[in-house]
Amino acid sequence: MLKEILSITGKPGLFKLVSQGKNMLIVESLTDGKRIPAYAKDKAISLGDIAIFTESKEIPLGEVLEKVKTKENGANASIDPKSGNDELRKYMEEVLPDYDKDKVYPSDIRKLINWYNILIESNITEFVEKDEEKAEENAEKDTEVKEKIKKETKPAAAKKEPKIHVQQPKIAQKSMTNRKMGG
Repeated sequence: MLKEILSITGKPGLFKLVSQGKNMLIVESLTDGKRIPAYAKDKAISLGDIAIFTESKEIPLGEVLEKVKTKENGANASIDPKSGNDELRKYMEEVLPDYDKDKVYPSDIRKLINWYNILIESNITEFVEKDEEKAEENAEKDTEVKEKIKKETKPAAAKKEPKIHVQQPKIAQKSMTNRKMGG
């Protein structure tokens, strides 16, 4: 679900991917619904590709958003993104107790809260794919890959064409030294 939602550097808010052009993406703002182009020079990042650092590993953003949703019972965040740094860190500890305090800055927490609020207001509430959907999707991909492999790798005998070797007749050449020069 989050793969279609983009953050674009220099543009406020979040955007839904609508279409792709030759050298651009057509995106729709989740806040006002306006469609705009995002060019190759604009840095667009899918929310599905973002993770939050913890002390032991990186947790995908979707899982963190699910934890915020659980804490807030599906409503907007109870904390103002413009709150002080200490308040933001305290809130993040409630959501994700083992987040890496050295790598996750207050600005990251602000962005997380802003994104969460935008997604909730846009009625996007499924942040993590359900296991059933993942299993079906993976099964479909596996089947497609297997079929593609079957098509590409035909049996060796059928793939190779028989080689026919035709021997060229040898032409005897007489050497000039064996001939007598007439006189």
